[in-house]
Amino acid sequence: MGRAALLVLADGRFPAGGHAHSGGAEEAVKAGRITGAATLEAFCRGRLHTAGLVAAALAAAAAAGADPAELDAAADARTPSPALRLVARKLGRQLMRAARATWPSAELDALAREFPKGAHQPVVLGLTARAAGLGAEDAAYCAAYESVSGPATAVVRLLSLDPFEATAVLARLAPELDLVVDRAATAGTAVRTTGADALPAASAPLLEIGAEAHAAWPVRLFAS
Repeated sequence: MGRAALLVLADGRFPAGGHAHSGGAEEAVKAGRITGAATLEAFCRGRLHTAGLVAAALAAAAAAGADPAELDAAADARTPSPALRLVARKLGRQLMRAARATWPSAELDALAREFPKGAHQPVVLGLTARAAGLGAEDAAYCAAYESVSGPATAVVRLLSLDPFEATAVLARLAPELDLVVDRAATAGTAVRTTGADALPAASAPLLEIGAEAHAAWPVRLFAS
C-alpha cells in the first residue's frame, strides 16, 4: 500500500472516537489556562513535547514491529493518571474496531484478543499504521498531530475560537512537530533492539492532574 493510507488514518473523520476528547483542553479552558489563540498555542506546544512525544514514540515502535504487550506496559508506566489510562484504553478499543474493519490484520486481531478492554491508543495506532503498510515515521506523525489537533479543534467549540486562528496555531507548530516526530521515530525504531527503555518518558504533571479533576466533573462537553 502507498502512503495515501496515511491521509485516511490521519483524517479527523476516521471513526476512531477522538472527536469526543479534548486532550485536556476542556479542563485548561475552565481553569483559565487557555483563553485564546496565544494560550492555545502554548498549551499545544507543551502537550506536543510531552504527551505527544511519548505517544508518537509508542506508535512508531508498534509500527516498526516491537512487541505490543511490552509497549502497552511501557505506556501504562508513562501514564500516572488512572483517568488518562482509562481514556487511552477506551480510545484504543474504538480505534481497534475501525482499524480491523479498514485494514484487516492478524496482528490487530491478536492484539484485540490479548487486550479485550483495549490497549493504549498509541500502540493500536502504530499497529494500525503497520497494517496499512505505513512505517514508523508515518505512525509518529499521526500520533504527534493528534496530540495538538484534538485540543485545537476542541477549543474552537469551547471558546468559539475562530477556526482560522486554530488552524494557524497548528501551522506555526509544524516545524516543532517535525522535530518531535524525528526524535520519536528514532526512539521507537530502537525498541526492537534495545527494549522499551529506549522510549521517552516526558512528563506533563498538569495534564495528569487536570485529567483527574476533569473526570470528576458532573457535566462535561468532552469525555476527557
